[in-house]
Amino acid sequence: MKRALPIWPLIVAACAASRAPAATLVRDLGQGLTYYRVHELPLDMPAPTSGKPGPCILDIRYAKSDEGSAGALRAWVMFNASARAPVFVLENAQTDPALLAALPATGPPGFVVLAPASAQMAPLISVNVSPEADRRAYDALEKGSDVQSLLSDYPDKPRIDEAYLEKEHIADSDAPDVISDKPPPPRPLVDAMLQRAVQLHRGLLALKKIQ
Repeated sequence: MKRALPIWPLIVAACAASRAPAATLVRDLGQGLTYYRVHELPLDMPAPTSGKPGPCILDIRYAKSDEGSAGALRAWVMFNASARAPVFVLENAQTDPALLAALPATGPPGFVVLAPASAQMAPLISVNVSPEADRRAYDALEKGSDVQSLLSDYPDKPRIDEAYLEKEHIADSDAPDVISDKPPPPRPLVDAMLQRAVQLHRGLLALKKIQ
């Protein structure tokens, strides 16, 4: 007589199948920079722990996690972050507390945390963006907007960024204004957090701090 198989393992397997891992949103931002968006852990890790993604942006705004998975993500970040391959972490007040505790504002060289100034989180880099604007920009990428469209507020306006100021030894207060007699176009939707992280990466590239 054949013994009946225990039913509990089958139930567990069925539940696991119904909770298939979420696909991490990944975008190539050019010049060796990769963007990873985490929605929920442990279903949604940015890359295998053995991987070396190089310079990257890890977006954990609005992300959910338990403590164990937050610790695993921290291990991934600390393994990959270095002065030559920074990891820019985007957080906000809606990031799960377990993740905020695992990835605090300070860390080793190459670990850079950005958060909205309005969140009062004391990150390494504060970004002037309202919670409402931050949410709209975040949702736009979820809904299929091209990531490049969320990085440039005035595409026709030459940007005076940190790399240019450093190269020319110009203080921010002395940066030249770009004069135009054309009326400014309507301001498009911009992800200020993502934009700031990309600008930091480009500045480090221009200064040859990273490759």
